Amino acid sequence: MIINQAANALDEDVGSGDISAELIDANTLLETELLVREDAVLCGCQWFDEVFRQCDDRINIQWHAQDGDAVTSNAIICEVSGPARGLLTAERSALNFLQTLSGTATLARSYVDKIKHTDCKILDTRKTIPQLRYGQKYAVLCGGGSNHRIGLFDAFLIKENHLAASDGIANAVSRARQIHPNKFLEVEVENLEQLQQAIDAGVERALLDNFSIPAMKDAVELNNRRIELEASGNIDQENLAEYAETGVDFISIGALTKNLRAIDFSLRYR
Repeated sequence: MIINQAANALDEDVGSGDISAELIDANTLLETELLVREDAVLCGCQWFDEVFRQCDDRINIQWHAQDGDAVTSNAIICEVSGPARGLLTAERSALNFLQTLSGTATLARSYVDKIKHTDCKILDTRKTIPQLRYGQKYAVLCGGGSNHRIGLFDAFLIKENHLAASDGIANAVSRARQIHPNKFLEVEVENLEQLQQAIDAGVERALLDNFSIPAMKDAVELNNRRIELEASGNIDQENLAEYAETGVDFISIGALTKNLRAIDFSLRYR
């Protein structure tokens, strides 16, 4: 997958050829070092390596940090050396992967740190950059978070529209158990009555959608640890800890993968 993503990124950027790189003599060599310009959690080293490899496998990369490491502003992350043409052609695509995935990992770490005094876990969602879902979900793990389902194929998440088309929670859960009995099954609920129905139906987890803090506490009490509870909707870094302290098992945050800010990296020539 990383091989294909790197190839697609280069195809998008290089197209029929890097005409600027043609200005440089084919025998010219460069030595560079990669700096991070801000505190961050590093992620994307494999993507970075693969882009350079596909441009010129003679390029050498010496890493001084690895995915998941907390790196500080102005630290030298790696050294990149080799034929100048390939190095310059690969630079932007390689940095695009690194800055995006490090941005995801860094944001995830900031959420995780805010609730580390609780047993609650931070989950990602399917609100990812197209074609980069596996990479971003990997980045969430590097940031200390946990993964929700990968896509529509590996677990049930029966939401409001599914329930409306299925005539309620009990019918939807029953049908799900018939067609895919071994798949993880979660149901979205909007009130305590629906939560009780989900518990009675025997789901593995209930997604508490847009519950207030008091309602979340009531849900935790009603559930009494019979199933897993996941909170979602209108939760940000300001109220995150308060939600985690209600006793829910998980909080899913779409912002981890859709509201990220790229980390500033710079490839400096020596």
